[in-house]
Amino acid sequence: MYELRIIGGFSSAHKLRDYEGKCENLHGHNWKVEVFIEAERTDKSGLVIDFKLLKEKLDSITSEIDHCYINDIEYFHDHNPTSENIAEYIFERMKSSLENYALKLKKITVWENEKQSASYFK
Repeated sequence: MYELRIIGGFSSAHKLRDYEGKCENLHGHNWKVEVFIEAERTDKSGLVIDFKLLKEKLDSITSEIDHCYINDIEYFHDHNPTSENIAEYIFERMKSSLENYALKLKKITVWENEKQSASYFK
């Protein structure tokens, strides 16, 4: 079994709904995103997937939420923009972009800062 990991990131602002505390106010983060891929085998060249291609797919997703107010993105009209929900959002988008590959998206971890993260996996 193989496991691959790539790291990306984005910067954005958000505020939490139905929350009492500082995070109910507008604030931002420089988010770090980790993508974990799992596969049973490699292709004939010895790769599960080219890291460059995997990074391009992640960058395509994070570019849509980079330097924006996350609450304005349609998905987050119905989902509070918590780290947990941001991880799920990225997971579902990434999973869709990898449907034609012989691998499994194992997990997405989203870091708000160097000490706090949330992961989503199925």
